[in-house]
Amino acid sequence: MVTTLSPLLDETLTSPDEGWWQSILADESRFLAPSTPEAAPALAQERLQSPADWEYALRLFRQDQILSLKAVGYNRGGLLVENERLHGFVPYSHLTEMTCEVEAERESFLARYVGQELKAKIIECAPQEGRVVFSERAARADAGRRTELFNSLQPGQLVSGLVTNVTDFGVFIDLGGVEGLIHISELSWGRVLHPSHILQVGQTTRVQVLELLPERCRIALSLKRLQPNPWLTAPQRYSVGDVLPATVTSVVSFGVFARLEDGLEGLVHASEIDLPAGATIRERFSSDQRISVRVLHLDPAQQRLGLSLKLNS
Repeated sequence: MVTTLSPLLDETLTSPDEGWWQSILADESRFLAPSTPEAAPALAQERLQSPADWEYALRLFRQDQILSLKAVGYNRGGLLVENERLHGFVPYSHLTEMTCEVEAERESFLARYVGQELKAKIIECAPQEGRVVFSERAARADAGRRTELFNSLQPGQLVSGLVTNVTDFGVFIDLGGVEGLIHISELSWGRVLHPSHILQVGQTTRVQVLELLPERCRIALSLKRLQPNPWLTAPQRYSVGDVLPATVTSVVSFGVFARLEDGLEGLVHASEIDLPAGATIRERFSSDQRISVRVLHLDPAQQRLGLSLKLNS
């Protein structure tokens, strides 16, 4: 649901580059060897049969039409589908039923689709790259809904949406017929170990629109920009040498990450930890443990904060 046009909070919106966008399909390896013999013909044809077929595919994409396709094979990233004129790929994250939390179960899940008909929309049509990507999830919205939504959105706007999928690289949000992506780097001003620590499937959340690419059916979203960037004002609150309370957020072999406040997290390197003889960092510290730290250095531009447990040095 679209709400109001937001001011740009505490910093200028920056546009994700193509490398940022590539992470959307990071888990959908479309060009793996086929998992079934039926998949081989579809994988072997990187392009549609004729320029007329590409024109047809582009027209369906622009009109946001729903079409019927048959699943003819699969790889670990999703389904290979086709009809009498088109063939392409449905990423696993764009199937309406995503029941396999464990990747080992995904192959048998996808195999059950082979031979079945499904409704889908084209969400990416790139003749120059020889790629047609379909989405079963997108077909849940009426034809033409994508165009309406893209026309109603603009960068900086605040919208509400439903979390539909959580992956290693980010969170997909249904905005009412089109899904946008909150990349992991846009979930929090602090470190994010995994997007599932921030949002869960089925949750409704407000986000800010960063960028719109209608020709690729892509919407970049941010959750962290709903809050001021704590790094911008950190030098006003903290100085080198300050001794402060902190909360351990994660323990690693080379030290401890600790949070001073939401979004402001630093590293206590192993060299700044005095341990009893024979003790290890993992034995001494645990997540959510309260500790006292001393600020060693603060670099807001790089969002780096060095901390020490040697309070009297």
